[in-house]
Amino acid sequence: MTYEILKPETLQDAFGLLDTDDPMVRPFSGGTALMLMMKSGIFSPSRLVVLRDIPGLNGIRLEEDGSLWIGALTTLAELEKSDLVAQHAPVVTHALRHLSNRRVRNVARIGGALAHGDPHMDLPPLLSALNAEVIVEGSNQGRRISVQDLVTGYYETSLESNELIVAVRIPSQQSWQSAYRKFTARSADDWPALGVAVSLNASRNEIQDLRLVVGAATERPTRLEQSEGILRQEGRSGLERATEAAMASVEFMDDAHGSSQWKKALLRVELRRAVQEILDRNT
Repeated sequence: MTYEILKPETLQDAFGLLDTDDPMVRPFSGGTALMLMMKSGIFSPSRLVVLRDIPGLNGIRLEEDGSLWIGALTTLAELEKSDLVAQHAPVVTHALRHLSNRRVRNVARIGGALAHGDPHMDLPPLLSALNAEVIVEGSNQGRRISVQDLVTGYYETSLESNELIVAVRIPSQQSWQSAYRKFTARSADDWPALGVAVSLNASRNEIQDLRLVVGAATERPTRLEQSEGILRQEGRSGLERATEAAMASVEFMDDAHGSSQWKKALLRVELRRAVQEILDRNT
């Protein structure tokens, strides 16, 4: 397998190298998923555009409005160990401790992980529940895309070929509490068979607002809007009806991690537990 490796020093240079009709050209940051695809023969690149030398794409900072700005080249290990993330989005810290293994977290970058579009990942449903967005730049202009809308299908995203994620923004979670639960069929750090992310703005048993997102068992992170409506109206007493609505509204997929029927049963359990976990904190 022969391919060229190019290392641009600016974003504009990177856009120029990526702006091509050749589908075998790919940006490269951590490369954890891409290298596996190359080794297995699933993907044979003609060009890899390495982004690591481009300044301004690293780091984590707290913005004036209370949001977290996370550079696209920030590793998952840096996220896991960040005091800012632990203080302002602790659910991310907890989730990362069981996301793959330490070797992967030391290399994988948040921008590449999201741009990969793998449906079996923890971060897309979790960041969707936090109402996060990706900041995207291209050769023509920049834009912002909610993480919920970023993944459009199985390994598909709404990014254009000459666009790059430059940062992730998590809005202030000051009045919200969140939980993420996943079930793995094998080891704790394996790809999840199901992931459920819940964010609630609640006091005692009264729910002012919420976001419920399921991932891993579906082709893309799926928001459970019908279940959200039930819980807004009925609070904790509507939890059983909300889980039934979720099971009926989600299109599950069969894969090596389990059957769609099994994942449907898992959703009933994990969604209930995630909501209860947060409500119990407020009692």
